Amino acid sequence: MRKLVLEIIAATALTLGSILASTPGVLANDVMVMDAFARASATSMAKAGAVYMTLTNHGATPDRLLAASTPAAASAEVHESLEKDGVATMRPIESLEIPAGGSVQFKPGGYHIMLMGLKAPLKKGDMIMLQLKFEHAGLVDVMANVGDVAEGHSHTEGSSGN
Repeated sequence: MRKLVLEIIAATALTLGSILASTPGVLANDVMVMDAFARASATSMAKAGAVYMTLTNHGATPDRLLAASTPAAASAEVHESLEKDGVATMRPIESLEIPAGGSVQFKPGGYHIMLMGLKAPLKKGDMIMLQLKFEHAGLVDVMANVGDVAEGHSHTEGSSGN
């Protein structure tokens, strides 16, 4: 019986060792996603929305957020809001660096995940799933709580969000 237990432990250790040896230098858990939330849609006709969160990179090297997707919308893009000469604009960005040992906050008026072509309005209390693609950490699944409608903010496509 004791021999069998030792054989199982040895087999488990060898299996784990080979798995760890074949993984890249940055593991998915090096990037941590915290406080993910979306704003509820202002109307039942809303076709766009936004998701906010904080990304923290616990790894020793920088990582890059490359893309986002969700079953809740036709498309999702990483966007940056800017204000110049009193005019607020928003634009998609190709990638966003998350510095080693650092954080990037997605918040209204700044970085956000723009949801376009919502399949249904975002309702307070619901949860939506997103998948974030990082250069090193790979795919990271995120659940975002849907909170209140934003006050005084709207997108031209009819949603609130940033």
